[in-house]
Amino acid sequence: MNNVSVKLIVAMAFALFFNTLSAQDFGDHSSSTLTSKAWSELGKGNHDMAITYVDKCIELYMAEAKKMQSGLKDFAPEGDNEKIASFWALNDVGTCLFIKGQALLKKGDKDAAKKVYKMLTDSLKYAQCWDNNGWYWKPAEAAKQALVELDLD
Repeated sequence: MNNVSVKLIVAMAFALFFNTLSAQDFGDHSSSTLTSKAWSELGKGNHDMAITYVDKCIELYMAEAKKMQSGLKDFAPEGDNEKIASFWALNDVGTCLFIKGQALLKKGDKDAAKKVYKMLTDSLKYAQCWDNNGWYWKPAEAAKQALVELDLD
């Protein structure tokens, strides 16, 4: 291999590295932005990128989510959207864990998906997620169902 070939390979490697970095736009780093980006990437089939957004949300907001969860004995009341939304970190991190489980399943990693779903059902069971059709749903309940289906598989 001559010197020009080595330089070309190194330049291509740097270009690929920097292109990957620029693809990870965390926006304003808010939990809602990271969750929205994770949903979007999951929908596009970009499972690794979805997991990247989820992991950033977990890194930044898991402590606050657990704090919010610890103060609850039940779900925030249905229909009280303002109250439900006040648990923003719990809701977004819980939703992100569900998204991560889905992404891992689509990648074929059932064992990792089970661990993530279990974390959601054990640690953030009162998380709720807004559906664009006009209601909140419960990611931990969906994760429990996914665990049942995975155990039957």
